[in-house]
Amino acid sequence: MLTIEDLRIVFNAGTVNEKTALDGVSLTLKEGDFVTVIGGNGAGKSTLLNCVAGVYMPAQGKISIGGMDVTRMPEHKRAKLLGRVFQDPMMGTAGNMWIEENLALAKRRGKPRTLRWGISSAERAEYKKQLETLGLGLEDRLSTKVKLLSGGQRQALTLLMATMNRPKLLLLDEHTAALDPKTAATVLALSCRMIEENGLTALMVTHNMRDAIACGNRLIMMQNGKIVLDIRGEEKKNLTVEMLLARFAAASGSELANDRMLLG
Repeated sequence: MLTIEDLRIVFNAGTVNEKTALDGVSLTLKEGDFVTVIGGNGAGKSTLLNCVAGVYMPAQGKISIGGMDVTRMPEHKRAKLLGRVFQDPMMGTAGNMWIEENLALAKRRGKPRTLRWGISSAERAEYKKQLETLGLGLEDRLSTKVKLLSGGQRQALTLLMATMNRPKLLLLDEHTAALDPKTAATVLALSCRMIEENGLTALMVTHNMRDAIACGNRLIMMQNGKIVLDIRGEEKKNLTVEMLLARFAAASGSELANDRMLLG
């Protein structure tokens, strides 16, 4: 479903501030894979997601989604293949529009535009049914402006919007990091459930080791723009934080020094 070949990203090339953010990264996700990505600050996690999304164009390498070469495809065209939830709950939705209007925009994304904007009773019933699955009471607030929702409610709505058209690939970029622990756990559980129930292929960046271990069927760990660990199957099911730290030290030759990850 996703194939990344020898990807290289260099920021500020040819200057004293030149930095190689991704250094020959290769990665393949099969359909239905749910891969968590972890690593310290500057490891290349978010750069990898942004490159897949088309925010950054690589200096070298190739990216294919669903068998389509998207390496040089601009972000707005690539978006029809992707669903994405950002770290900031304010992104991904239009705050001054109603809940049902946001859902209508998401549902009609990538489809031919017409002069008709009104939401039909059938569409409204569908949106209400989908909102009920979130278990947050939003099905009774279709005409509420999204900016009036809590961070957790807004993030859950963004997740629903990102998945309702069954994207080729779902990107979750530290999407629970800005939430309080209880709300973050709720949104994460909802994410895992929606990915499993819809059979989605997903790539989730997180700083939290426990979340990275608990979610998905595969875990990759990055350092200095490279993948240093790739753990899957039974090995991942039996993984602990202590084991992951030991594996990282053995693979990288250094201890992990990142308070946010260690305390997560």
